[in-house]
Amino acid sequence: MSASTKNASFSVPDGWSSLARGSLIELAPPEANLRLVIADVGAAADARSAARAAWEAYRGKETHSFKLLTPAAGRDGWDDQAIVDYETSPAEHAAVMAVALRSGQAWTVLVVDGNAGTLEKRSGQFSTVLQSLRPIGHQRETFAGRTPHRLDPQRVGVLLDFVREAMATLDVPGVGLGLIDHGKIVYEGGLGVREAGRPETIGPHTRFMVASNTKGMTTLLLARLVDEGKLDWDDPVTKVYPAFRLGDDETTRQVLVRHLVSAFTGLPRKDFEWLFTTTAETPPASTFEQLAATQPTSRFGEVFQYNNLMASAAGFIAGQVVHPGVEVGAAYDMAMQEYVFTPLGMNDTTFSMDVALAGDHASPHGKDPDGKLVVLGMDINNAAVPFRPGGAAWSTPRDMLLYVQNELSEGVLPDGRRFVKPENLLARRARGAPVGDNQWYGMGLMEDATWGVSIIHHGGDLAGYHSDAFAIPSAQVGGVIIANSDSGVFIRGPFMRRVLEVLYDGRPQAADDIAAFAKQIEAQRAAARKRLTIPAAESDVAGLASAYSSPELGALGVERSNGSVRVRSQAWASEVASRRNDDGTVSLVTIDPQTLGLEFVIGARDGTPTLTTRDGQHVYEFVANR
Repeated sequence: MSASTKNASFSVPDGWSSLARGSLIELAPPEANLRLVIADVGAAADARSAARAAWEAYRGKETHSFKLLTPAAGRDGWDDQAIVDYETSPAEHAAVMAVALRSGQAWTVLVVDGNAGTLEKRSGQFSTVLQSLRPIGHQRETFAGRTPHRLDPQRVGVLLDFVREAMATLDVPGVGLGLIDHGKIVYEGGLGVREAGRPETIGPHTRFMVASNTKGMTTLLLARLVDEGKLDWDDPVTKVYPAFRLGDDETTRQVLVRHLVSAFTGLPRKDFEWLFTTTAETPPASTFEQLAATQPTSRFGEVFQYNNLMASAAGFIAGQVVHPGVEVGAAYDMAMQEYVFTPLGMNDTTFSMDVALAGDHASPHGKDPDGKLVVLGMDINNAAVPFRPGGAAWSTPRDMLLYVQNELSEGVLPDGRRFVKPENLLARRARGAPVGDNQWYGMGLMEDATWGVSIIHHGGDLAGYHSDAFAIPSAQVGGVIIANSDSGVFIRGPFMRRVLEVLYDGRPQAADDIAAFAKQIEAQRAAARKRLTIPAAESDVAGLASAYSSPELGALGVERSNGSVRVRSQAWASEVASRRNDDGTVSLVTIDPQTLGLEFVIGARDGTPTLTTRDGQHVYEFVANR
């Protein structure tokens, strides 16, 4: 459903209420603890003033102290955009922000006010509202019906120059890159170096962790098993794998094979348990134990909720179909090699950390709280290995291009042989959960039709590794981009946009996006650093115990050395800073770049010290050991 104020139009998600009140419209999901407010505020001195005016119209005043204003590039008819963030304390678990948008002299502001967990649960619907918010009468640029150019050497050169400039702007040491046009690889290799400070460059066979791009490979395995009649998309998962259980019996009964990697079952993201507790000894089968303890937080098929464990289960169940009785991790590895990697010629792709690190590979990078680029440890990435169908493959620009070409050919190998039936390959792209305006999640693949042509793609994110593999079927063009630094995540979207600009003579927007991202990163880093005391203030940490435990997240140790404090989980360790929150509480904040920003609020329960942390929708309490 569409709605509008005097100056702006937008989409209202299914199931949300809409209440007009003066110059603003309040949108509310079924939960009572979140509001999105679209307010016309007219002329204002700047984005900060516009945001203040919107809050005054909505609630009489701003409810939280101002934290940060970060400009963004003007888009979709808006001449100016900025994000206004406000200070919140951890116990509030609040989402409080504003997006100020100017068209001509008139400002429109989107206010976000409510529970952070609800906002995460309804992130796809929030994105739909934000992305659809445009000035009245504005028509978004579309490439529908246009004939794309071929990626000739000149146009490839333009794209390489774009990535070089983006790397320099965002301080990314290296990028693996590949482009394919009508079945021909027109570029494969990379730019920059495998590790900062070393001379080795990135080539077509340099391995990176491609993280959640593993999900689309896993559903390709499922598609081939459907081809062979070994399972069906509409089989109940409990028929294929009787031990499968979720925390809710009704949801368990509803889950079909096609739902395993759909992000549409109601199960929330729940990564902390494996991030905190995974070691080299963690059995892959623990995926099923963790799922059995996970409760849905939305109705089946209601909203997009990303869940890595469900994707992990999909791969392990497929492995058992191929190799019943074999340990689930080993069965999955063998099935992927036999059904996906070998037939596609993906000879560099592996799940073995030892194999990858022993050969040509890119090292992961991140930044410390002061903005210094460092090589990251592999603790967090190691924690993904036992759950690898959800995101622990190592691959290369060459191999990922072969994977993309299979999407473009709809399952026909370069030699003309049929690899997978088109109906089963395409089933993975069926529009499922909406994740934005003209964007949908399928089975380990997303469709983005923002600009009138469909891009089939998926991102991948681990500590220091960020990838995207994409196919534009109507143009018969595809590509892959893999960065070896956390700031590289901001190149992916603009790179895909730049490809469209080159193919269709689109308006030049991608470079402005890179520049805006660079400013946002630095502004957010500086604002966060300003609140931190490094090393942690002794007055803040004097009452800490040396050992804590949580029923869900296991043991957490607190270590002191030379005036600094470190916390150590079963999977990783990090020095912590202290931060005094606006509500008077004190947080410990991890400052090791691979775990930067994890937060533990110091407290007590019945006189016993506690440390409390949260993910989007869960609260975990560590209690001091007696």
